[in-house]
Amino acid sequence: MRMPGHPGRPARPGRPGRRVPVLLALAAAALIAADTVTPLDPLRAFGSAVYGGLEDAASAGVRWASGAGRLEDLERENARLRAELLAVRRATPSPAEGNGYQVVSAHAVGFGRDGTVTIDAGSGAGVAPDMTVFDGDGLVGRVLRTGPGTATVQLATASGASVGARLEGSREVGLVTGVPEHGLLRLGLLNPSADVKPGDRVVTLGSRDLRPFVPDVPIGTVITVEPAPDALTRTALVRPFARFTALENVTVVLGPLPDTGPDKQAVTDTAAEASAARPEPEKKPEKAKKSKKKRAKKKDSSGHAEGA
Repeated sequence: MRMPGHPGRPARPGRPGRRVPVLLALAAAALIAADTVTPLDPLRAFGSAVYGGLEDAASAGVRWASGAGRLEDLERENARLRAELLAVRRATPSPAEGNGYQVVSAHAVGFGRDGTVTIDAGSGAGVAPDMTVFDGDGLVGRVLRTGPGTATVQLATASGASVGARLEGSREVGLVTGVPEHGLLRLGLLNPSADVKPGDRVVTLGSRDLRPFVPDVPIGTVITVEPAPDALTRTALVRPFARFTALENVTVVLGPLPDTGPDKQAVTDTAAEASAARPEPEKKPEKAKKSKKKRAKKKDSSGHAEGA
């Protein structure tokens, strides 16, 4: 029995330190369950809309301070000229041969540690996933996902990136993958006996419907041919043309121009052929007309003479 006034044994305080790991484990489990049961795409879209809007506002403020109207016109013209130059460089026919591509210009406004870059053009400008992105130097990558005003682009050097490619000269086909730790690319050629040497240029192979990659976009230059551990493939390291750490203005390929479809071209060609094949009405020679008039005058004069 405890005596009055006896201080007794002090009460043991609680130990909140043991509760923290338990609470953290419960929170992690809740987040995993939420990601599994409830897709996070709406949240990502919301974040892209909010964050993208802030980036657009900041970028617009900077461009306004430096004469935005004229600058945007020049950037759009630059993007159009890049697309036309890309179409002219093509060595094989495509749906957009000689007529360029439908493109939109954009700015790099954010860089991620996972080999991505954010641009200030999104679904509102017609940008959609799996579209080609390049700049004045060469291939940048492909659109990974979009928001209303921004888009995330996976760089060609990202660890998970892969691009169908070919040697520009020999047209040998292969696959380019990223080597992010060195900022390089690795080209694996399907032909183990392919002739490849330093200095060879590598371009995109092209995809069905021009997505995710349009053909013949410059990728980079071979800098070294790796020794082949087996006889199945031939590999080489490629230095990309694009400067991924200094990206600024880029171009997104939306697709071929809408008025360059093969059906319209076929209709135009058919009309031209029909017009060329249509016979023109025959014209009587001028000499025949003059001789006929002379005969009429001669007959008339002889009639007058007989009457006299």
